[in-house]
Amino acid sequence: MGGDGNNAYGHRTFTRSRSHFDDRITADGRDGWPVRAGRYRLVVSRACPWASRAVISRRLLGLEDALSLAVADPVQDDRSWRFTLDPDGRDPVLGIRFLSEAYDRRETGYPGGVSVPAIVDVPSGRLVTNDYQRITLDLATEWTALHRPGAPDLYPAARRAEIDEVMAEVYEDVNNGVYRAGFATRQREYEEACAAVFRRLEALGERLSGQRYLVGDTLTEADIRLFTTLVRFDAVYHGHFKCNRWKLAEHPVLWAYARDLFQTPGFGDTVDFDHIKRHYYQVHTGINPTGIVPLGPDLGGWLTEHHREELGGRPFGDGTPPGPVPPGERVAPRGRPA
Repeated sequence: MGGDGNNAYGHRTFTRSRSHFDDRITADGRDGWPVRAGRYRLVVSRACPWASRAVISRRLLGLEDALSLAVADPVQDDRSWRFTLDPDGRDPVLGIRFLSEAYDRRETGYPGGVSVPAIVDVPSGRLVTNDYQRITLDLATEWTALHRPGAPDLYPAARRAEIDEVMAEVYEDVNNGVYRAGFATRQREYEEACAAVFRRLEALGERLSGQRYLVGDTLTEADIRLFTTLVRFDAVYHGHFKCNRWKLAEHPVLWAYARDLFQTPGFGDTVDFDHIKRHYYQVHTGINPTGIVPLGPDLGGWLTEHHREELGGRPFGDGTPPGPVPPGERVAPRGRPA
């Protein structure tokens, strides 16, 4: 999610930029960035669905000790994502105040936006990658030597073609579709995007009516990518982005599926609703010029019974759930359902 041009949202046609820095961190280091414990730092915003994918994957795979985490303030200023949640407003590992400083060390005068998730090389302070589509796939497949014992296989080789197909549909109509609806500048543009969102959600609901997870009987990358949009749906996309044909809580299958994931270790314990709401409503001034953050919706329902276990499935396959959240990464109480 970018850190500039927020006033323009709602005033010009929305187009998601491709990741400019697409180097990969791999086991063999073929791009010059070998997997090494402690060498890299993952920079995220808990508000951003694209960054939240990486936070969930890192936790499910047990990479907390191998890949450190920097959490940016959910409210940016015109200098990009900032580290004002840390003492003295500076990231304690990278020593920088703004993520843009790591971008500048990689490419001076880079003309694009500063986005998260981003992985930074700690020794040099240079950005390695902001390729949000690839980062989590590499965490699942290239970082295996550093996975925790019992880590799930989030991108199993035998299922990759099906996972890729599902993820492509989810990206086009749901992950990115809510943005195309929310930032539309013309009525027809909005209606087409919004209709596509709900057509795809209905199709996903039908798919999930008879199976617990999107592909196979275990959690995969596809579930992570759908979850990060669903968990934001009623809180921001329904109102702020005008995706309001119905609420997630009004769709029995998708609401139960989302609650099932939320209550699975590694998912809900990474979600901060306070960060989510403040970012969308305070940063997107082009479509919410007052910056007022709504009080609702009631988030207590996320912890209610879902009964999805009756469909079978093994969340972690032959593996095990992740352990407790590290103390320094726990979500503040106001960011959790009551």
